[in-house]
Amino acid sequence: MSGKFRPQPGFVVQAFKLALDPNAGQERALRSHCGAARAAYNWAVSWVTAAWWQRKAEATYGIGEEELTPWRPWSLPALRKEFNRIKTTEARFADWWQENSKEAYSTGLANAAAAFDNYAKSKQGNRKGCRVGVPRRKPKRKARLACRFTTGTIRIEPDGRHITLPRLGTIRTHEPTVKLLARVQSGTARILSAAVRHERGRWFVSFQVETDREITRVARPDAAVGIDLGVKHLAVLADSSGEIRYEPNPKHLDGALKLLRFHSRRASRRQGPDRRTGRKPSKRWEKANAERNRIHHRVANLRTDALHKLTTRVRAEYGTVVVEDLNVAGMLRNKRLARRVADAGFGEIRRQLTYKGRRNACPTIVANRWYPSSKTCSNCGATKAKLPLHVRVFDCDECPLVMDRDENAARNLVALAAACTTGTGVAGDQDTPRVSKPRGADRKTRRQRPSRKARAGRAGGAIPQQRTEARDRTQTEALTLW
Repeated sequence: MSGKFRPQPGFVVQAFKLALDPNAGQERALRSHCGAARAAYNWAVSWVTAAWWQRKAEATYGIGEEELTPWRPWSLPALRKEFNRIKTTEARFADWWQENSKEAYSTGLANAAAAFDNYAKSKQGNRKGCRVGVPRRKPKRKARLACRFTTGTIRIEPDGRHITLPRLGTIRTHEPTVKLLARVQSGTARILSAAVRHERGRWFVSFQVETDREITRVARPDAAVGIDLGVKHLAVLADSSGEIRYEPNPKHLDGALKLLRFHSRRASRRQGPDRRTGRKPSKRWEKANAERNRIHHRVANLRTDALHKLTTRVRAEYGTVVVEDLNVAGMLRNKRLARRVADAGFGEIRRQLTYKGRRNACPTIVANRWYPSSKTCSNCGATKAKLPLHVRVFDCDECPLVMDRDENAARNLVALAAACTTGTGVAGDQDTPRVSKPRGADRKTRRQRPSRKARAGRAGGAIPQQRTEARDRTQTEALTLW
């Protein structure tokens, strides 16, 4: 039986995110806990990989397999046992580990265990998505401040404006907590854990709650909608009744570019940090940088609010939603479209539509990435061999259909809802006629990273030794670093 937590029947696991208003002492304690989590993570990564490098070095000396340094396990119980053994004697932890909650160190160790598991599964081909590399240490200047609490005093105070966390004490919230407090007091919700995180210039706490949630019926459960995402219009919606709606693109970043340029120029004139010489930033640079970051944070908040309102409105109306499997990472490699594609948030729209559909028990159909929704005529089904991006009007060669290309794509997507089995979640290009490939294109997605293989004529003269992967293994078997 799997050890994954399962809510009781009729309940779901939901997150409640609240902004915090900590005082100066509490903010220092929050940063200390997050730093402790990062230190524990770095220790775990170094402790496990040290054995890998040691075995690799011993193998070059001709030492047999049986006499090599034993493999170190990376499971959470093993890491926690070893960390508890060395934390009182090792110099980097002995003087300050008692200042933070044990949950801070457990957070880092759990993240390290999950990182090694993901690496092993990816190496064995048992993990979806892009290939996962070997876990690396987190630098202090780049690591995100986050810490998770699973035990101890985790509660919402009765006044509706404070929360209590282990070792951190009672912290005031920036917004009322009455929505979660009412559920906890009525017995329809139970707090499982809490995670604090610093993002966009503020501290947030996210409560993982097991709560009673009723399935809400959508306005049109039998209707389907196809959504074609774009830059000119954020989304074009075509439903099964033939109605077409255009959602305008807010372009929040474009509206703030002029102000961002001003603050960026002003920050560039100040004395900023320099890692090469160890120069510290001046107070005037820190002030200018904070003002610039506030603009970025406001743009991100506006984008998040707009996307949530759009996806919630769509999910509250339609029973079935059809979206495209867009190669967003490939789009971001196009320097002419990268900024607008990133500002639109295509990946976030699909993610929100998927999980909000599960809340209402409504399916989300994902069209095949190679389905020619824009090149196919929504009237007769004829498919064009080529349709450049700058051509904004679809003119069918077989029938007199002439319409906006985004509207034509949305109509083709909603037609997939009837061709697919409800609930499969995948829609292919069924009954799509074969078309010629003038440029010899195939269905292989381009590499997202340049090849590391050495090429002839490389600058520097010497060709580095190529690193090779050894055989795969499970957690209990041998796994080499390269």
